[in-house]
Amino acid sequence: MSRDARRLSLILLFAPFALWILLLIALPHLGILALSMREKVAPRVYEFGFGNYAEFITEPIYWNTLLRTGSMSLLVTFLALIIGFPIAYYIAKIAGKRARGALFLMCLIPLWVSDLIRAFGWILLLRESGVISRSLQWMGLTQSGIEFLYNDAAVIVGLVYTVILFMIVPLVSTLDGMGDDMIEAGYNLGGNSLTVLRRIIVPYAMPGIVAGCIVVFMMTAGSYLTPILLGGKNSSWFTEQIYNQFISRFNWEGGAAFGVLLLLFTSGVVWIGLRLSGQSLANTVARS
Repeated sequence: MSRDARRLSLILLFAPFALWILLLIALPHLGILALSMREKVAPRVYEFGFGNYAEFITEPIYWNTLLRTGSMSLLVTFLALIIGFPIAYYIAKIAGKRARGALFLMCLIPLWVSDLIRAFGWILLLRESGVISRSLQWMGLTQSGIEFLYNDAAVIVGLVYTVILFMIVPLVSTLDGMGDDMIEAGYNLGGNSLTVLRRIIVPYAMPGIVAGCIVVFMMTAGSYLTPILLGGKNSSWFTEQIYNQFISRFNWEGGAAFGVLLLLFTSGVVWIGLRLSGQSLANTVARS
């Protein structure tokens, strides 16, 4: 009787999660995949084919935009890691318990508002008549306003600001489990700060590094609002191509194919990263 009750409890516990995976992830992806295989041959006449994928291959602007999105996302991931690792190490190993909560709260502040509000906040700072440009004029460093918007640098800054929390959280979770005696042993054996970082801290934190990089890269590659608003017409982000296929051209089959290609591309990059780092996805998720 108790075994049956325990089994029922486990089923009820995992049922919402299983339904969430099935209804919001598995079925929509299967639907998008099926839609991408519909090739339009006449008005309201479709047949199975790979014409939508062939259109992507034969049009250089599409795969150039995808490659550019991937390279920019890797750069954002690298910058988030470089900036987030010292912050995570300070929170996990140096800050006190009270300070740790306050620092986490400060990291959570950007998530209190939507992506749209955060993007418009950067617009107020970076536009030609914005806070930074007016401050430079007031200090006499420039005679006229400077436009900091509508370029790759503005897009990168906005994306790093948006995703850096998702780099810090897994790093803090991993580094928090590292005992101080490991670091002290490294110094006692004659290692300097760089050696201890390279031989002890980074290898121990590798599951958190990989987990944070995966989340940040996937979020950045799939971002839409920030690249469009901060990059303007100069932005070349693949999600904009997907939007144009769905909304501007009413080509749902082509948009679905582009969505599948973006998923396959980002999944391939993640797989290559796991192979190069020597980590597995299961161990990474378990440790972080």
